[in-house]
Amino acid sequence: MQYYSTNKQTPLTNLEEVVIKSLAGDKGLYMPERIPSIDRNVIATMKDKSFREIADIVAQAFFGDDMESQTLTDIVHETLSFETPVVHVNDNIYSLELFHGPTLAFKDVGARFMARVLSYFILRRGLDREVNVLVATSGDTGGAVANGFLGVPGINVFVLYPKGKVSPIQECQFTTLGKNITALEIDGTFDDCQSLVKAAFVDGELNSHMQLTSANSINVARFLPQSFYYFNACAQLDKAGKAGNITVCVPSGNFGNITAGLFAFKMGLPVKHFIAANNRNDVFLEYLRTGKYSPRPSVETYANAMDVGNPSNFARILDLFGHSHRQIASLISGYRYTNEQIAETMREVYNTHQYLLDPHGACGYQALADHGLKPGETGLFLETAHPAKFKETVDTILGSDIEIPAKLQEFMKGEKKSVALGKDFEGFKEFLLSS
Repeated sequence: MQYYSTNKQTPLTNLEEVVIKSLAGDKGLYMPERIPSIDRNVIATMKDKSFREIADIVAQAFFGDDMESQTLTDIVHETLSFETPVVHVNDNIYSLELFHGPTLAFKDVGARFMARVLSYFILRRGLDREVNVLVATSGDTGGAVANGFLGVPGINVFVLYPKGKVSPIQECQFTTLGKNITALEIDGTFDDCQSLVKAAFVDGELNSHMQLTSANSINVARFLPQSFYYFNACAQLDKAGKAGNITVCVPSGNFGNITAGLFAFKMGLPVKHFIAANNRNDVFLEYLRTGKYSPRPSVETYANAMDVGNPSNFARILDLFGHSHRQIASLISGYRYTNEQIAETMREVYNTHQYLLDPHGACGYQALADHGLKPGETGLFLETAHPAKFKETVDTILGSDIEIPAKLQEFMKGEKKSVALGKDFEGFKEFLLSS
């Protein structure tokens, strides 16, 4: 499989180069030259298969030309040591619970997969210097990537996060690990963190000094594996007799997750419609309504992992549909929710249906409810992280004292270690050069 840049100013390249470099030299995002399809009959058999078996089918279709089949199967099995169950919430609305991995967030799948694929290509290429992974996080990415790469030989990870804008538990998951993980506390927003990472990739001096790559969803090996759980969810709904007309709603920030779903759709995923649920950072909703994309500084909300004002993967969505606003708007709807609306949804669903939502899942649920499902249609929203990761917010809204799972309690026992930096690139560059 060959890959091209969304800016189309660089030559085609292979998966190995894409995974190691992450971002194209013309600042574009890599896209596969073709999207493989999975036969309908194969998809129909998925209801009788395990998550690992389903993921292996999808992985072989996408990455099988570039990796040995058994190696890829082994990576899938190592990555997916947990399930992503579909849970009935009410009426014809279901939740895809993606918080059963090591850091209790949906990004565990992509981060663990990428760590193993990157390590595989490093060994195959025989790199004689360490690879440095740069990752910007608005909350959950940092923990998932840090834990996915923790202790992997030959790889250092630098996690950039906005000071005071991630939850205390999220912060613990990447600032207490040590070893090959360094947390950089940036005095700015997530967009500032993401800009620093992108600037680093095109800086000649930095790239001559150190081998850089990213574990954000700009990296193909990070976002594409998220298509695994879309196929798994549809298989579970099929087994329950609910797979006729499925609408999937995705809480959306940097748009890597919904982009993975759209890739799955292009591969044959039996989904009728997608919904992108936004908080107050609603540049995509504005695009759907007007056809114009106007990125702007992000604003802080209860759903902090969605506080993104310039989502990177918008470029992939445009490319995927030939820059056709008509096609995009016909397949994807958008909704926006304020903090007050998020809180009201969390209270209503908890009191009425005894289902505990986190602020991001609340956006997903409410957008699906507001979209309106007809008889015979099934709605699936993605519950992207365990509510305890946002304990202070959830407890304040619900007047509760939710239990912190043992996995999260272990992170909270560690000592926070981070490096404070401003949002200027020169300061960030100087730190990396001295590392």
